[in-house]
This record gives sequence, C-alpha cells and structure tokens, in this order.
Amino acid sequence: MVGNNVSHANNKTKRRFLPNLCDVTLHSDKLGRGYKMRVTAAALRSVDHVGGLDAFLAKSDEDKLSTGARKIKRELSKAS
Repeated sequence: MVGNNVSHANNKTKRRFLPNLCDVTLHSDKLGRGYKMRVTAAALRSVDHVGGLDAFLAKSDEDKLSTGARKIKRELSKAS
C-alpha cells in the first residue's frame, strides 16, 4: 500500500506501507523438527491462536499457502 507522510506544516511526501515480516523457526510436533520461514506478525498470531504449525496448516487452504508451506502440509498428511 502507498500513502503520504504529512508533516506539521501539512507537507505531503509519498511513503509505502510494508508488511511486518519476521524470520522465525516454527516447530512441527508431528514431524519433530523446525522449519525456518519468513512470515508476517499477523500470521504468527494466527498460528498461535489455532494451536501450532500442524493445526494451522491442516486448517488452511493450499491455494493461500506458499510453496514451502505446501510441502510441509503434504509431509504432515503423509505422516498421519
């Protein structure tokens, strides 16, 4: 998204709103290992809310996941 920085003197300059990306390692309970991912802070809150990486991937649609997350989801389905 784009917008404006507005100064006290009401000068406007263009700015960008970038996502809050975090480099994290999420652990899978079923597979017993961690996966390094770059996700937004909102996605981390969603993973915690649902109950972990395994539950989040099982609940989410494949078309909304990245290619790496799709691979992990397939590994989880094979493991169970």
